[in-house]
Amino acid sequence: MPIIAVIDYDMGNLHSACKGLQEAGAQTVVSDRPEDLVSADAVVLPGVGAFDPAMQHLRSRHLIPVIQDILASGKPFLGICLGLQILFEGSEEGTEAGLGIIPGTVKRFQSEPGITIPHMGWNQLEYQQPDLPLWRHSPAQPWVYFVHSYYVDPVDPTVKAATVTHGTQTITAAIARDNLMAVQFHPEKSSTFGLQILANFVEQVQATLATPVA
Repeated sequence: MPIIAVIDYDMGNLHSACKGLQEAGAQTVVSDRPEDLVSADAVVLPGVGAFDPAMQHLRSRHLIPVIQDILASGKPFLGICLGLQILFEGSEEGTEAGLGIIPGTVKRFQSEPGITIPHMGWNQLEYQQPDLPLWRHSPAQPWVYFVHSYYVDPVDPTVKAATVTHGTQTITAAIARDNLMAVQFHPEKSSTFGLQILANFVEQVQATLATPVA
């Protein structure tokens, strides 16, 4: 049974994500202790709220270099919602520097007639990396649940794993690069497909553990 650390930094309810991971066969450890994150088989960075407080909470717990080192180590890593946004260099929402793992910034939706901000509710994904293991056993253009006013804008378009259109704006809904995967929507609120994503992540972690070290 893989051990997945879920980072606790006072930015949202972690129960639903943990439940989905547990149902997929993982043991979850909710923690802000660096040693727990380092010893786990994989790490999940969830989050709900604003960019600056998130970075301040991570800094106060001395977790920024820990997360950066974990990502560099090749360990499977999944970011969710705000946990996607803080992987970037900065945000129009605030003034704090982000983790800087992915070059690019977080931008606010532009106002236009007929759309609401925040982007809230169900919307359909368009896969940009259709063979990504995170999408296994999933339908084309699945419906997922969003709640956000800001979106990520990566410098490198090849990291985009999925997009979504809100009004006339098509924005990045998920990214993937090597061991890093992150989604803007909430898998834990996205019904069967969302739970499948969490199960796929657990499956990836299990595959990593089964791969012999060269």
